[in-house]
Amino acid sequence: MSAFRRSAAKARRKHAAGLKPAQGDEGAQPTRDEAAKALLEDLFRRLKAQESGLSTAEAAERLDHYGPNEPGTVSHASPLLEFLRFCTNPLVLILLAASAVSGVLGEILNASIIAAMVVLSVVLNFFQAYRSEKAVRRLREQMAPTATVLRDGQWLDLARQEVVPGDVIRLSAGDLVPADARLLQSRDLHVQEAALTGESMPAEKSATAPPGVDSDNLVFLGTSITSGSATALIYATGRDTAFGDIADRLALRPPETEFDRGARRFGILIMETVFFLVMFILLVNIGMHRNALESLLFAVALAVGLTPEFLPMITTVTLSAGAVRMARKKVIVKHLAAIQNFGSIDVLCTDKTGTLTAGVMTLAQSLDATGELSDRPLVLAYLNSRFETGIKSPLDAAILQRPAPAADDYQKTDEIPFDFERRMLSVVVEKNAVYLLITKGAPETVLAACATVESQGTTVRLSSEARVRSEEVYRSLSVHGFRVLAVACRPVDRREGLTRADERDLTFVGFLTFADPPVESAAEAVAAMNRDGVRVKVLTGDNDLVARHVCSEVNIPTERVVLGDEIDRLGDAALAHVAEECDVFARVSPGQKNRLIRALKSRSHVVGFLGDGINDAPSLHQADVGISVGNAVDVAKDAAEIILLEKDLQVLHSGIIEGRKAFGNVFKYLLMGTSSNFGNMFSMAGATLFLPFLPMLPTQILLNNFLYDLAQITIPTDNVDPIYVRRPQRWDIAIIRNFMLLIGPISSIYDFLTFFILLRVFKASEALFHTGWFVESLATQTLVLFVIRTVGHPWSDPPSKPLTITTIAVVLIGLALPLSPVSAKLGFTPLPPVFFLFLALAIVTYLVLVELAKRRLMGRLLANHINPDQEISAEVPQAHKVTGAEI
Repeated sequence: MSAFRRSAAKARRKHAAGLKPAQGDEGAQPTRDEAAKALLEDLFRRLKAQESGLSTAEAAERLDHYGPNEPGTVSHASPLLEFLRFCTNPLVLILLAASAVSGVLGEILNASIIAAMVVLSVVLNFFQAYRSEKAVRRLREQMAPTATVLRDGQWLDLARQEVVPGDVIRLSAGDLVPADARLLQSRDLHVQEAALTGESMPAEKSATAPPGVDSDNLVFLGTSITSGSATALIYATGRDTAFGDIADRLALRPPETEFDRGARRFGILIMETVFFLVMFILLVNIGMHRNALESLLFAVALAVGLTPEFLPMITTVTLSAGAVRMARKKVIVKHLAAIQNFGSIDVLCTDKTGTLTAGVMTLAQSLDATGELSDRPLVLAYLNSRFETGIKSPLDAAILQRPAPAADDYQKTDEIPFDFERRMLSVVVEKNAVYLLITKGAPETVLAACATVESQGTTVRLSSEARVRSEEVYRSLSVHGFRVLAVACRPVDRREGLTRADERDLTFVGFLTFADPPVESAAEAVAAMNRDGVRVKVLTGDNDLVARHVCSEVNIPTERVVLGDEIDRLGDAALAHVAEECDVFARVSPGQKNRLIRALKSRSHVVGFLGDGINDAPSLHQADVGISVGNAVDVAKDAAEIILLEKDLQVLHSGIIEGRKAFGNVFKYLLMGTSSNFGNMFSMAGATLFLPFLPMLPTQILLNNFLYDLAQITIPTDNVDPIYVRRPQRWDIAIIRNFMLLIGPISSIYDFLTFFILLRVFKASEALFHTGWFVESLATQTLVLFVIRTVGHPWSDPPSKPLTITTIAVVLIGLALPLSPVSAKLGFTPLPPVFFLFLALAIVTYLVLVELAKRRLMGRLLANHINPDQEISAEVPQAHKVTGAEI
């Protein structure tokens, strides 16, 4: 490990422990106002920096002093602290307290067993979650943002966390600003500051701006460069940045996701059920003058039995397994919770380029204003693309593949960068002391800036008739699916200092056409999305004619194409209706994309947005799930929650299916746990009314619950019903509640039947009663996993091998415990052989009855997620099977 990285690791450990560097006048990070108002030489002196940048050794020392450049709290807790965090669960604390009380009162055995059950559960939970988190952390490291930093006199790409005060950085279009910095040099710099100011339009920045509180000479962490270039001096990093306080506040109050809302509602349901059931049992036992401590332990054990305490572990493992599978399918998940929301998407908003089309532009033709072949537009466009700065578009790449020999005689003297409002870019080139302004861009805006036109080698006035003819040429090319750029020029009398106001009175030269046909798999991917309940909507800045042609090729409805101008004229309510009904939106600006996403969300849709450009960042933030690609600009990747390593709708579709699989496994755990547990707890509540003793000892309840949960830890490996992947899934508390209230009492019927058999047929003692019910309860509620885990018939969609093994193993353990050496210590006694005949009959009839009830309850789920005219069958074609992977 290098000295620099050792220092970085040391600094991370210091900050994880809550240490902050000393803040004195010497070497302290300046405030925002101080950095804006100071003379540059004073700022360099205060930061002990120079324009040639820092050395590696100096940077390492500063990283050790200031800590990593993280805007929020850096947490790298040790495994011990993570383990202790699992122990802070309220139920765990109650159980440990009960164990301590038992020990003080002399109930050493009970105290030991309770503590052992709790510790073993926590250890298992911690081990699975910690291992999964490490896997996810490795995935996230693949997408760490970088910065271009001047170190040892060379420009290097470093991780953003390694930037320190005094560093000199270079910024260009598409970059994320890595820290708060004072501009040293700038060129037509525009910065998107919506994350800090809420303003949707980029702010113009300049190194020569007058020092003052407006901070026009500063750039800030959390913002992004939309156009231009600059160098800057870092004056504040990490939590001392303007974004640091915001990041801390956001970390304290993360936004509630669809999955979070469902989990919260489920928690309320369980809390209410636990409270009333436990209070009832506790009051009955006290009223019958039973041992108060034993009654308390019994009530607490029941609370544990009803609570799905393995839910965090099951959720984490399931989502982590999904994240690993998605990574194999070229989908990187930055946050585990995003997988659930990914599977809930029912509307996907995307551009057409690179998703519906190949995204590889090929220059097709160079045409004059009348549509005739001409090399003149290509020569001028080549000069423009060759000399422009910032990120070159696919159109530029296609132009530059056609070299123009005459271009070598020109020199660039000035540039007016591209922006997303005027949609054109200009450069000034010089040859033989003659300066020429060359503009290329969207035909509408370029033609609007033209006053003359080149015709047969001469320049004439651009009459109304000539303008109409040029517009007809442009529309005709667009109708046939070509992407079109317009090219114009005019002589200028100065070499630099030009602005957007100088893009006027241009001479229209002609058009360049580009072909980007739909990819062969696009139509199939769109059809698969529609089949699985995801409606694809195209939001493009391209013109409506091209958008209509491409979308019709891939079977996206184009009966109505909505333009950006129309969006501006609609109110929010009207736009929500239009966004719901229409699928293609053309000539839309970033702000209009945001409005469309908000409109769709207002109609209760879960919206995914796929984007990779600078102008996509606000929409990526606005969507429920922001999706970008591995080769996107930094700002887009940072804003997204999901990163596709391959920009392909089929890859995206695979990721959505994985999200639904993860949801399906979590949801089946909830159904299985709540229904079976509620039945057992209801039986215990009823049994306390007529039994002269507790129906099961507290330690036996805990052991029963632990073994049952142990059988379910392999749920993340289980196969998932096709019903869960056919349509977007959301939490349905009504289904969970109905399962609990119907399946639970069925379980109780068999429990009461067991009580009757044990008391009347076998004349059971207290120990025999406890043993018989323990075995029957564990066997029925564990084997019912095979019934509840699938919507269809259990034999039509077999469980995974790990789930089968753990389930059967737990049942065998339950049968063996009464015959084991620890039987007496656990309060068990051997069962009569005839009891096992009753047990077998009870298990078979119970599973059949639960299957019938399940099919009735699942009718609602089937009705909501399968087309009415589609035959509902438990038999699923092999092509639709979704198999879970072993962890």
